[in-house]
Amino acid sequence: MAAEHKDKIRHVVWPRLREVAIPDSRFHYEFSSFIADFQGSDRATERLCLLPCYVNAKVVFITPDNCLEKLRYQALCDGKKVLVTTYAIRRGFWLLDPAVVKTPEQRQMASLLDAMERPGLGKHVTLADMQDMGLKVDLMVTGTGAINHAGIRFGKGHGFFDLEWSMLTSINVVELAVPCIAVVHDCQVLDEQLHPEVFDTVCDFIVTPSTIKEAAEQGAVQKPSCGILWDKLQPGMLEDIPPLQELRRLTTTKATQGP
Repeated sequence: MAAEHKDKIRHVVWPRLREVAIPDSRFHYEFSSFIADFQGSDRATERLCLLPCYVNAKVVFITPDNCLEKLRYQALCDGKKVLVTTYAIRRGFWLLDPAVVKTPEQRQMASLLDAMERPGLGKHVTLADMQDMGLKVDLMVTGTGAINHAGIRFGKGHGFFDLEWSMLTSINVVELAVPCIAVVHDCQVLDEQLHPEVFDTVCDFIVTPSTIKEAAEQGAVQKPSCGILWDKLQPGMLEDIPPLQELRRLTTTKATQGP
């Protein structure tokens, strides 16, 4: 039932989004394969950068969504480290450091998913690397497919942001109190009641080209604290996502060693 509910919501939003979306070079308008950039995303980025939780953040996790390319660039220009995943988390996490990526040209390249892995730009980091360097993420930002006023969001149907949240909270790189922001077009914000599953990550703020809405004031929907629900992973995810394999090893080792 949950999958049917989410699919129904997505198919309400996708025709609206088609009118304002910028097509992806590989996936065209296939919204089940990517989170689209949209008309006015630059204005949404400008609004987001005024939020105190962004201004005060030193490390920002930003999903590899098309609508967040400008934000990845701006965060580097603002002196913030940016943690980002590769598409579908297939090649794990990468850290963009403004102390390394110094020029505007380098920062522009580092903000592009097709360029950030080039030598001298992003640095691949494992979960263990993040723990060893004492990395702490102060803010998480994601695009999404649809979201309601309470901050309940449904992505494109694969659950990658939920996995990223669960992995990073499991290793204490992200605290449960860290704010989450969704960047969307106004047409993606719904009045409908949405029904999250236990692993669905809700957002505290919704930022659109026209407004900023604090979603937390709408209700008491909590972010998940359950960690990875291994039995609910989609087929092939564990085999295809190296950080999941690493977390599984870390979890197994900790359980074996005991307290």
